[in-house]
Parts: sequence; structure tokens; C-alpha cells
Amino acid sequence: MAAGPWGWGPAVVLALLLALLLGGARRLRRRYAAGGAGPALRGRAAAAAARADGVRALLVTAHPDDEAMFFAPTVLGLGRAGARAAVLCCSAGNYYNQGEIRKKELEQSCFLLGIPASDVTVIDHRDLPDNPAVEWDTQLLAAFVLKHVEANNINLVVTFDAGGVSGHANHISLYTALRYLHSEQKLPEGCCVLVLESVNLFRKYISVLDVPVSCLLPRDALFILTEEETEQARRAMWCHRSQLLWFRHIYMLFSRYMVINSLRLL
Repeated sequence: MAAGPWGWGPAVVLALLLALLLGGARRLRRRYAAGGAGPALRGRAAAAAARADGVRALLVTAHPDDEAMFFAPTVLGLGRAGARAAVLCCSAGNYYNQGEIRKKELEQSCFLLGIPASDVTVIDHRDLPDNPAVEWDTQLLAAFVLKHVEANNINLVVTFDAGGVSGHANHISLYTALRYLHSEQKLPEGCCVLVLESVNLFRKYISVLDVPVSCLLPRDALFILTEEETEQARRAMWCHRSQLLWFRHIYMLFSRYMVINSLRLL
């Protein structure tokens, strides 16, 4: 049966709106990606980036693959602007007894993201197990992070926010430890902490369509990857072959975290 005169109206309108949104998202993506880290950072984060000695950033993650799955836009965005980034991974990801494999995968992934193996550190401590049901000890974790920050003259720390993006207890423990260091003023003077914004499920899986939303909402830092850089981030994620279950392939295609990072200062 043929459609009536108005049968395709809503579908056409929806398709046009989607096309306009996608076109706008792509234009904004090109503008922000071309701007580098300077326009992406605001306030104290921008001040840190403008320092004469440059940005020495430390990405604090919970597991091998966090750096590619969640933070690739930040790592590549900072690297694009000439910042030096290092990774402190606070577990070997040994939940399924794959710790040694995952350490090697982490180094391969970081290499593709522009971070040499010499700047990748894995903490493999029995009291910091890879376990979504375990909250890590704040004092122990804070001590490890602070030691690394001081030893490497770090002036920008990046980690998860209170939602941990996925709600993983280990992710949230990192936020708790950095919040403790920040609130107790234990970090070196001038060292800023940026936390990755956790978004709702809808925004999490609309990929580049979240670009306009991310640009409009308040934040202290925003990193958006070009199409080429997004492929680079996906190649880094492919290094974590031991973790590439079917749902992670879907994640790589649709998650905004493979394209966009919006962050806030503590």
C-alpha cells in the first residue's frame, strides 16, 4: 500500500534534522581539532598550558585499555599541542589472570598514542586489585600518585570523575584519591587536576553527534579528535586484543569517548 500524502513527513523531517546536526557536529569537530590544546583549555588549565616550561601531563588510569577506551582524545589533543604525557596505570588488569599480557598491550597502545614505554608505569600491588567490586584504599593510592607526580615534575594530572564514566569502583577510587590530594593541598604548587566528565547513556553512545552538546555545556577542557585521529585511537584500542569482546567493537564505533573528552578542574 502506498504511503499517504503525509505518510513520510515525520521521517523526512527527522532525516533532515539528523543531517543538519551531523553537518554541524562535523564543522565543530574540525574547528576544535584544528585549534589544538590552547582553545581546548580554559582558566587554570589554560594557564598551566601557557607556562614557559610547558605541560607535563600524567594520565592516571585504573586498568590497561583505559588510556585508549576513555582518554585517547585528551592524550592525542595534548600531544598535538606539544605537551609531554605519561601514564600511571594503577593495576595490571589481572581480573582474569591476564596481567602480563595486558601490560604488553598497554605499552603497544601507548606507543600508538605517542607515549613511549619509558613513560608508562604500571602499579601491580596486591592491595590494588583489578576488581569492579573493590574500592581501593585512598591513602595507599594517593601515596603512589603523589610520589610519581613529584618524581616527574608533573603539572597536570588527568583522571576519572566521581562517576568513573562506567561506574567502575576502581575508576572512582582514582577520583577519590586525587580529590584527597587536591583538597589537602598535597600536590606541588601549580599542579592542576582535570577529571573526565561522565555523561548519561544516551550521550555516551551518539559519537560525533555529541560534539554540539559538549561545546555548549560548561567545562574546563574539551578535546575533539579529527577523523584521522579517531582511527588512531581505534588502532590503539585494537592493541588490547585480550579485551576485545563483541560489545567493545560496538563501543569503538559509537562511544563519544573515542572522539570527545570534556573535563573539569578539581
